Amino acid sequence: MMRKAVILARGLGRRMRALTPGYHLNASQEAVAETGLKAMMPFERPFLDYSLSALADAGFEEACLVIGPEHVLVRTHYTTTPPHRIRVGFALQAEPLGTANAVLAAEEFALNEHFLTINSDNYYPVSALARLRSLEEPAAALFPESTLIRGGIPPERILKFAICSVSGDGYLSGIVEKPPNGGQGSDHADRLLSLNCWCFPPSIFDACRRTPMSLRGEYELPTAVETAMRDFDVRFRVVVCRDPVLDLSSRADVATVADKLTGIAANP
Repeated sequence: MMRKAVILARGLGRRMRALTPGYHLNASQEAVAETGLKAMMPFERPFLDYSLSALADAGFEEACLVIGPEHVLVRTHYTTTPPHRIRVGFALQAEPLGTANAVLAAEEFALNEHFLTINSDNYYPVSALARLRSLEEPAAALFPESTLIRGGIPPERILKFAICSVSGDGYLSGIVEKPPNGGQGSDHADRLLSLNCWCFPPSIFDACRRTPMSLRGEYELPTAVETAMRDFDVRFRVVVCRDPVLDLSSRADVATVADKLTGIAANP
């Protein structure tokens, strides 16, 4: 079974840094919001502690945080107060060049093993993490649109997630990152969406190297997944998860996420 998880924590945090009228944070939350470091947003514990705890609950032993050179706060926190149930290390993404480039930064950590990849600004259900860990093949956790909305993600944000299609035998057959017009024209019958919860094989690194820069100026992970499928014959088993994901994108999400985290232990 998989032992390792890569957590993508390099983003610029533009939406979190932007002021959101009508939403007020406490002083410690405001200080973190100004840095854009969503993973360190304080609730009872830093947001990332909840994700690390979920990884430990699912059986993962090691986590690699992909951070930027300016993210001293993250490195200092997890060096001085390391988790007890999961080992934490770091990989450096020198510039914020997108999620595929971020995954590439963790190649040395992976050491030719299959590994989980997740976002640092999402809290994924333990059920999804444990199911991916149990598989002996590349896989993707996909979430029905209704599940994400039930978990508190605004419907207008749902339209920005990658839309996925699944073959009759249960494998990923297509993925469209940030579809134009929110994917209008696609099947709206509870579409399956990706929030970057993957089990990757070592060949994903070569796929990331082949991934062209998008029109948004980033090397995007869904494109790398398509490259892995096309050029390296990787098949991703689909795990459909109906437990919600928490999404911490902006200041407007802080109160909702705080409410949803009530009763969830952070004991990494």
